Amino acid sequence: MPEDIPLLPGSPRRLSPQAGTRGGQGPKHGQQYLQTPGPRAPGLQGSSSRDPGQPCGGESARSSSVINNYLDANEPVSLEARLSRMHFHDNQRKVDYVLAYHYRKRGMHLAQGFPGHSLAIVSNGETGKEPHAGGPGDIELGPLDALEEERKEQREEFEHNLMEAGLELEKDLENKSQGSIFVRIHAPWQVLAREAEFLKIKVPTKKEMYEIKAGGSIAKKFSAALQKLSSPLQPRVPEHSNKMKNLSYPFSREKMYLYNIQEKDTFFDNATRSRIVHEILKRTACSRANNTMGINSLIANNIYEAAYPLHDGEYNSPEDDMNDRKLLYQEWARYGVFYKFQPIDLIRKYFGEKIGLYFAWLGLYTSFLIPSSVIGVIVFLYGCATIEEDIPSREMCDQQNAFIMCPLCDKSCDYWNLSSACGTARASHLFDNPATVFFSIFMALWATMFLENWKRLQMRLGYFWDLTGIEEEEERAQEHSRPEYETKVREKMLKESNKSAVQKLETNTTESGHEDDEDKLTWKDRFPGYLMNFASILFMIALTFSIVFGVIVYRITTAAALSLNKATRSNVRVTVTATAVIINLVVILILDEIYGAVAKWLTKIEVPKTEQTFEERLILKAFLLKFVNAYSPIFYVAFFKGRFVGRPGSYVYVFDGYRMEECAPGGCLMELCIQLSIIMLGKQLIQNNIFEIGVPKLKKLFRKLKDETEAGETDSAHSKHPEQWDLDYSLEPYTGLTPEYMEMIIQFGFVTLFVASFPLAPVFALLNNVIEVRLDAKKFVTELRRPDAVRTKDIGIWFDILSGIGKFSVISNAFVIAITSDFIPRLVYQYSYSHNGTLHGFVNHTLSFFNVSQLKEGTQPENSQFDQEVQFCRFKDYREPPWAPNPYEFSKQYWFILSARLAFVIIFQNLVMFLSVLVDWMIPDIPTDISDQIKKEKSLLVDFFLKEEHEKLKLMHEPALRSPGGGDRSRSRAASSAPSGQSQPGSVMSLGSQHTNV
Repeated sequence: MPEDIPLLPGSPRRLSPQAGTRGGQGPKHGQQYLQTPGPRAPGLQGSSSRDPGQPCGGESARSSSVINNYLDANEPVSLEARLSRMHFHDNQRKVDYVLAYHYRKRGMHLAQGFPGHSLAIVSNGETGKEPHAGGPGDIELGPLDALEEERKEQREEFEHNLMEAGLELEKDLENKSQGSIFVRIHAPWQVLAREAEFLKIKVPTKKEMYEIKAGGSIAKKFSAALQKLSSPLQPRVPEHSNKMKNLSYPFSREKMYLYNIQEKDTFFDNATRSRIVHEILKRTACSRANNTMGINSLIANNIYEAAYPLHDGEYNSPEDDMNDRKLLYQEWARYGVFYKFQPIDLIRKYFGEKIGLYFAWLGLYTSFLIPSSVIGVIVFLYGCATIEEDIPSREMCDQQNAFIMCPLCDKSCDYWNLSSACGTARASHLFDNPATVFFSIFMALWATMFLENWKRLQMRLGYFWDLTGIEEEEERAQEHSRPEYETKVREKMLKESNKSAVQKLETNTTESGHEDDEDKLTWKDRFPGYLMNFASILFMIALTFSIVFGVIVYRITTAAALSLNKATRSNVRVTVTATAVIINLVVILILDEIYGAVAKWLTKIEVPKTEQTFEERLILKAFLLKFVNAYSPIFYVAFFKGRFVGRPGSYVYVFDGYRMEECAPGGCLMELCIQLSIIMLGKQLIQNNIFEIGVPKLKKLFRKLKDETEAGETDSAHSKHPEQWDLDYSLEPYTGLTPEYMEMIIQFGFVTLFVASFPLAPVFALLNNVIEVRLDAKKFVTELRRPDAVRTKDIGIWFDILSGIGKFSVISNAFVIAITSDFIPRLVYQYSYSHNGTLHGFVNHTLSFFNVSQLKEGTQPENSQFDQEVQFCRFKDYREPPWAPNPYEFSKQYWFILSARLAFVIIFQNLVMFLSVLVDWMIPDIPTDISDQIKKEKSLLVDFFLKEEHEKLKLMHEPALRSPGGGDRSRSRAASSAPSGQSQPGSVMSLGSQHTNV
């Protein structure tokens, strides 16, 4: 028989079945009682007496021993009573998930006497009534407004449905005028077993490890030597060796004897437990909220504020107890360990496979930047070493040649000597030399090598992380509709058939999780959203081009204005270039944030059905807008600047009196290098230091100030010793990996698309990424709530974007070398026009003549400083001289060089593409050892099953042969031993510590 025992302060309270009918016969003043359900209380042990195969719902849930507690947060809790902040107040049931919401009340006052606890306790989903309302020591609550009352009813129904699904809940009393309430969720063993079987979660079998045989003796020696050399770089975490692997199999309640279940509370790790609870939360319906499906819909409707799993404790606690979060902080999320490898297995264990794959990809990308950085530095040093041997720059710096150039602007600009541009010409050689061509080819192959190695690493991680065969799980995850989609479907049905459609929707079974064919959005329903997307994206791209054009106008007008002043005339080009690049950088940073918000809004009005579809469409829109925003100024300098200038006497004007700007005498490549370097470095430094570090800290500060101002009554004892769910609630919510990937993808574009103009781009990217890895790690470990563990086999659409950038980089670098640089004109001159096979006379060959008497009236220089009469001036172009039959027409050299440029683009593109395909063919996507191990693992798993079945049958039949009537006892003993996972004499369970060579 149940008995009543005195309730300790801070212990879980449960209303006894008689409490609701006692009326005024409640507990005595200051005394509460806890009912214990007889000698067996499996609910307190995290398990249930219910059969694992029995469904958790209906009367079974009500009759089970699940205890659901409402706790008073103001009760004093001693440190002895609260041993762990990761468990319920009974210190036994682990908190697997937390729901948080904010409530407020219109009025609230305390009655005279000692404050009591009039709000009843909820048990097994039944809401108890106040047994002695209006008595002494009661809290009289003011009436809730309609919205709060509706939200409260929806929460109660949702929590009731969660308990019907078998979950156990614990929450605090709403005994303040306003505040935050946390609903703590625990998944007992029978729920974990049921969901693990439903989700096909792979778990280790009793044969825990088996050895992966190396390919040969040379490979073994090389691997051992490499591991010994890299030992100082390895993080000190308990990671699995690459030579050992778990023999895993999807969990099945009918094959419990296959698994080594020594302790049910620890068999599933925290990430798996929270993932299981999250799956239940996503598919649990709430009929009061218009049949809303899942916790995401309730959060979108402000019924709950947040839902998150708990971190494994504090990361900076002075105690000696070590948890995974603290270990990740010490060995991964500190800048002091930047030289160490990442503990990828521990990251995957703590955060899940999706985040683990991101950091594995980021680590491989950063390591691949090391060889490209070394080659880029060598190319740059080659330019520095050969700068004195560069004949064209020496000819430009030779003042004896006295190439008198045509004015750069009308009236105020004078003729000038080419030798004054000596510094620009010498600096251009640092990046415009023959080595940059080979570096471009190398970087194109580098991008292919990186993608191929990532596919191999992805397959290797998928093998070790048991990610093979999760397609069915992904399809199941796609079935969960987004809240906005459900709302649009309801609005559509309401418009079509008024209330009948609503009634039809409410009668649908909640287990289906998706609408019928006629109850979903068609392309006609989405057409306005698609039209708005198309028009908005075109508008945003046009806006970006307009801003680029505005900066061009700024450069032209500023150059003309500075040329009027003699003091600033000498530094016009440097001043205009520097200020224009800074303006471009500021505009890019501002538009980046705007375009991110616009892309999200445009994706919302499309109303995608699933979260995966929403994420993919959002990524495509955001990447398109940010790609155009980041690279349009660079594309202008690389391919358009100086191409539409015209010639002296027939210039192209933007406005009246403002000529289109020209490239520097040394070419536009130097300016392209400056533009690329400032935008790349500024974007990385500002976004990393301000947006990724400063903005989250400001948000956290504002949220803390808001909580302090709205806290109402505070509990000093609670504030001194906050619970883990309070600490995690104060952290920034996790919003996905899209910003992290997007930043790296844009950087990948800077490294590959225009590397011919800036060989040092990989170096700066490497330095940034060394900091970025630890910055992201610190953010995930210390500043964000713990994300839900998501299983995925690849990085999704990001790989397609990377592959597209890699292919596009081949074309862009081919045009940079052919059009922007002087590589092709020098090559053509050296082998076709030079008298001695050298570049002597190249500068004179590239300059055309113009008769100054043919300048338009009013454009001649005023107050020229040249003493002698200037008859001809030079300008950079391939045109016929004034004395030719067709003066100022394009010369034969122009058409020859143009054809050579186009031929180079075709040859370069096809050569690099062929080499890329060759590299792709030579490097298999699946490593040979992994493909062999997958086949051998299947064979090993079959042998293991046969042995286990044989031992099970042997264990059941041997006692039957020895004694008559003993078969039933032996079978029951075998059946009872199977779920517990304890070894029997002669069983194969003792083989768990052995290793098998595969």
